[in-house]
Formats: sequence, structure tokens, C-alpha cells
Amino acid sequence: MSECFETRIEPASAPDPLAQEFVGFVLDCGALRFGEFTTKAGRISPYFFNAGGFDDGARLARLAQFYARRLLASGIEFDMIFGPAYKGIVLGAAVAVELARLGRNVPFAYNRKESKDHGEGGLLVGAPLRGRVLIVDDVMSAGTAVRESIAMIEAAGAAAHAVIIALDRQEMAVEAGVDLPYSAVQHARERLGLQVCAVANLSDLLQYLMLHNAGGRWADQQRVLAYRERYGVEKG
Repeated sequence: MSECFETRIEPASAPDPLAQEFVGFVLDCGALRFGEFTTKAGRISPYFFNAGGFDDGARLARLAQFYARRLLASGIEFDMIFGPAYKGIVLGAAVAVELARLGRNVPFAYNRKESKDHGEGGLLVGAPLRGRVLIVDDVMSAGTAVRESIAMIEAAGAAAHAVIIALDRQEMAVEAGVDLPYSAVQHARERLGLQVCAVANLSDLLQYLMLHNAGGRWADQQRVLAYRERYGVEKG
């Protein structure tokens, strides 16, 4: 199984060990929850992934380990890390620290939501943006955040080269209230020219639930399957 996988719908016959370990981790720490949640697209989702659930040092460190392991296995080449505000700031910093611990020390930068007019000023903080930039974030929904990051990176004279996220929801993107026949991940890969890597995806989540009956969540599994049937995307 490719470490930097394409979007897929059916769970793979052979589990991805890293993805399965990650799903177990996010369920254990409560970062992945089941219920009814309204997405940015206005859909009622039966599950919700919240990077804010990694709310202590140990959890954040382990999350960064998953990112780093997937990233290093993917073979994606990059010169520095960019963390888009807000969640991407913490995630990008944590991944940069973990990569340095593993012997891959790279510069790190992030943006402010509003430009600062005193001190060093500007929108960008950290190392100067240069070379091939890796964007680190939690999920990719509409793709708006990625496009904003690309604009900032290119304005600084660097190249937005790749994106790594924790979870690929593998569902149709939405624009002006209309469901599109591709996901935000597929859009970033095929139309924006970015390499996209995810630690795990929706198929991995479903496979974990099927294999482990995690917490007796048969009903949750069925609701997620129904959601995927309605909003899922075909392989890109």
C-alpha cells in the first residue's frame, strides 16, 4: 500500500498499519467522535475529527510522530514547513520538532490572521518562505485554507509543493452550495498541482471499525457508511 495514497472508497483488503494505529489513537483520546456534527459545507456528518482534542503534551507529541512517520515514508521532498493559522501553527511546529528529533531539521513558518503593524510587522512569522514548502494542517474541507496558503507562499517567492493532513474525509467538495464531483484533496492534487499525503482516510476509519468493532460502534459504522454512500468520492 502506498504511504501517500490516492483517495479510495472501499477499505483496502490489507490494512495500512500506520493508519490503523492512528485511528485507534484518535478514538482513544477523543479527537474523533461520533454523533451529529454540522460541517463547513452544511452537511450533517456522523463523525467529527477535532485536532483541538490533542490537548496535552503527550498527545501532541504522538500526533506529530504519526505525521512525521507518514511524511518520511511518502518520499515527498520539501525544504521547509508552513503552518496555516490557527490549527496549522501548532501542528506545523510539532511536526518540525519531531522531524528535528529524527534528524531532519527544517525551517518553519506560519501566518497571522491579521497583519501586524508594529514590531516585525506583516502576516508571516518564522523562517523566510523559500524553496519547496510543505503545508501542514488537520483536514482539508473546502480547500479555501490551502488556496490562501498557496497565495501567501507564492507572494513570498516560494513554491507551495505539498500538503500533509491527518485525515482525508474523502467526500465531495462544495462550492456556492453545490456538491462537486471531486474532493478537496483531489482538487489540491489534480488542479493545484500539490502532492497530498494523509495519515489516514475515511476508508481506514471504516476498516478499523469493521475489524475492531471499536467500542461496539456498529450503529456508528452504519451511519458513516450511509454518509459515505451519499457524499463519498470515487478514486481520483
